[in-house]
Amino acid sequence: MKKILAEWLQIVAGLLVFSFGVHLTIFANIGLAPWDCLGMGIAARTPLNYGIAMTIIAVLILCIDLLMKERIGFGTIIDAFLTGNAIQLFNDLNPFELNTGLMRGILLLVAGLAVMAVGMWIYMSAQQCCGPRDSLLVGLGKRLPKIPIGVVGALLWATVLLIGWLLGGPVGIGTLISAFGGGAIMQVVYNMLHFEPRRLKHKDVLETVRLLRDAGCN
Repeated sequence: MKKILAEWLQIVAGLLVFSFGVHLTIFANIGLAPWDCLGMGIAARTPLNYGIAMTIIAVLILCIDLLMKERIGFGTIIDAFLTGNAIQLFNDLNPFELNTGLMRGILLLVAGLAVMAVGMWIYMSAQQCCGPRDSLLVGLGKRLPKIPIGVVGALLWATVLLIGWLLGGPVGIGTLISAFGGGAIMQVVYNMLHFEPRRLKHKDVLETVRLLRDAGCN
């Protein structure tokens, strides 16, 4: 019981760190990654703020993941409901004016991507499954086995980015840095932390509930 609760706290802590990293990429003000662009686009066209828009997107994707029978853990669920709202909180609490300098923006963006990687390391290490968007990519990859997963991801992100841009989401040099440099920055951080996410053995919701039940019976 205590171990599971500690893992949940670890997931929350990791997602808060991750959310602060995303906040930095938004504060950089030089263009956003595809999903954030979509969230900002929806916020620009509706009464919703970015946080609520991202939460709705995450919950919808979570439903798709369930329909595709992907493994869903408590980490996936916490991610869906916490991350977007935490990013919005950081955006609201930031006392500084939005960045207007290109070089400062690039530095903020790179720092944000690095912080995001640290946050992912923290919450993924709890081994209670990944976020809804990662599960969606895995699910699509399984259903398109003849197409490399990188191509599937690129098509998904391109579609999300196009919709976000059409809705008025910010696209710029930061979008290119996120798309082509985000993975490299993540790998550098993971190497520094000696972290290999493919070695993790995740527990889905049913496994975690079973562990909690067994702990309660002992």
